[in-house]
Amino acid sequence: MIEFFISPYKDTSTTQIILEFIAFVFGILSVWLAKKENIWVYPTGLIATIITTYLLYIAGYLGDMMINGYFTLMSIYGWYKWTEKANNTDTLLITRTNNREKAIGIGLFFITIFVVFGIYNFFDYEIRKDNYIDIFASGIFFTGMWFMALKKLENWTLWIFGDLIVIPLYAYRGLGMLSLQYLIFTIIAISAYLEWKKILKKTY
Repeated sequence: MIEFFISPYKDTSTTQIILEFIAFVFGILSVWLAKKENIWVYPTGLIATIITTYLLYIAGYLGDMMINGYFTLMSIYGWYKWTEKANNTDTLLITRTNNREKAIGIGLFFITIFVVFGIYNFFDYEIRKDNYIDIFASGIFFTGMWFMALKKLENWTLWIFGDLIVIPLYAYRGLGMLSLQYLIFTIIAISAYLEWKKILKKTY
């Protein structure tokens, strides 16, 4: 088991290992802060996503890189949304998605799949079997991030589903640290879903 986590890093530079560890720590911290509805979810998330986007670019995983690039943009948007509401008397409350938001989420899911697939083809990347999983997971995570910016309970459902897909994917690719990170994400996401659901019941 230890060899599984260590072997992929034998030929990796010290700088890259340090960057991956920083992204690992801040990524977990960001999800934990999201669970607590803490505005610091976004600055900590930005650190993790910017570093991860760079590392995935180096590794050549285009789909994963796009996911994290989008996370970076959505972190800025979510930070703005949460701060905008916090500056008024009205705090942005946890709610469920309405029919319109569900429809937008489904549309975003399919648009994301189409765009990521198109970019793979545009840059003439070979689309392997595991890349199709990337593309599918991209749609889930893109939609989940948008729901999180709006404080929708369903964001955690999508995170859990998406995390369970990519845990074995990263393990298959030999990216042990990322696989472990998403396993921890799943545990926190389940806990966060239950916590947000309790808050929602008390609010309404």
